[in-house]
Amino acid sequence: MFKNYDVVIAGTGVAGLYCALNLSPDLKVLLISKRSLKLCNSSLAQGGVAAVYESPNDNTQLHANDTLIAGGFKNNPKAIKVLVENAAREIQKLIEIGVEFDRNPNGSFHRTLEGGHSRHRIFHYKDSTGDEIVTKLINKVKNLPNVDILESALLCGVKKTSSGFSFDILQNGGHNYYNSHYCVLATGGIGRVYEYTTNSAIATGDGIAFAYEMGVSIKNLSLVQFHPTAFNNKKTRECFLISEAVRGEGAYLLNCHGERFMHKYDERLELAPRDVVSNAIISESKETGSEDFYLDITHKGAEFLQNRFPMIYGHLKEHGFDMAKDRIPIFPCQHYLMGGINVDTRSMTDMEGLYAIGECSHTGVHGNNRLASNSLLEALVFSRIAAEDISEKAKNNDCGFEDYPFALPQNPNEMPTGLRTEIRHIMQKGYFVVPDKKASLEGFERICEIKKLLETGNFEITSDYIEAKSLATVAYLILKEVI
Repeated sequence: MFKNYDVVIAGTGVAGLYCALNLSPDLKVLLISKRSLKLCNSSLAQGGVAAVYESPNDNTQLHANDTLIAGGFKNNPKAIKVLVENAAREIQKLIEIGVEFDRNPNGSFHRTLEGGHSRHRIFHYKDSTGDEIVTKLINKVKNLPNVDILESALLCGVKKTSSGFSFDILQNGGHNYYNSHYCVLATGGIGRVYEYTTNSAIATGDGIAFAYEMGVSIKNLSLVQFHPTAFNNKKTRECFLISEAVRGEGAYLLNCHGERFMHKYDERLELAPRDVVSNAIISESKETGSEDFYLDITHKGAEFLQNRFPMIYGHLKEHGFDMAKDRIPIFPCQHYLMGGINVDTRSMTDMEGLYAIGECSHTGVHGNNRLASNSLLEALVFSRIAAEDISEKAKNNDCGFEDYPFALPQNPNEMPTGLRTEIRHIMQKGYFVVPDKKASLEGFERICEIKKLLETGNFEITSDYIEAKSLATVAYLILKEVI
């Protein structure tokens, strides 16, 4: 039995939620959350939203130029123009729905500086901007009468049909089936393909894998961003991020000898773009023979740090570090994906009716390296544009639905253990900040074997299976581009 909707959105980060909020209220919408609504990379975003809004000393051309420089001029200029020229509109919309941005004592908005930016243009809420935005969006979307929400619902399959799309969703141990005229993939990043990442547990590239299986164009998946300042406790897979804004507020990067070193690699010092800083750390590591690196912002004092970075301050205290007194151990780890499902400036893929938004998409905005705090902005701008495009097209869509049944495996086999761990080890070894060509080639051969095994092994469709298959597909696509 299939349930029918006008639009199905897979993913409940900022992109998925904002898309739902901007769709026509006449459309019946299904919003799918893999786990809980707030478990997403968007909620982890600390820095903020880069935007030129009521900014007399800034303009959209400067924002565009900073984005191009950070991206190595490999960006899509048309997409950048859309991004920066719509930023003020999205900031205003967020303010209207109740998002709190930090303000100065005179009531004006406090805007911080981050690496790669030539102006203070980052709107933020303390150091938990993503959580603030997601919380307010969830409150709004939950009150929309045209939107149904499925939590702890795993998307297991997507098919293109004559009337749109069909979906197999695993929830409460059973498979449920849905149809829609339009599909929006907002499934986030691919961080769990690495041993160490700042990403949440759900970031396994599912949407990218489904799009690839449907024959949709995937572009630049090898453009993986490694954040230079993840908290280095050398214990957990999910690494707590020490926001770019900490360096924006004056933190120094130190090597194992307690010496600043960025002057040897870039004139912008600690405020160079992320790829530059990550590469500098790896180079310095080879020179010193040590992976011990630190952020030092003790010169700012406890009162400032507790007010400006309450979440980071509290997290570090839990691990025995007082950032007002102690150097913070850091090291690069996987953070973001610049490539993804290729879309145009309407967020539409090369398959009619299929859209991709947020980190799983490739708009071309970021080029070879994302400028800090452009990710939430990209999610907002392009999800709203997708919603408007769908709403306009849906006015002329009066076709019915045709059910396309999904075949479940008969007498399924038990999936071998350890495949995801092996995939992560291959990627960490072969394609980290400075890729290892030999390890990448050897790893690709093994990834091909794992991918084929998962596709042909007649395994039971579980969350472990779906995520392992997604990770194998993502690893395959990344390494295929670089070997």
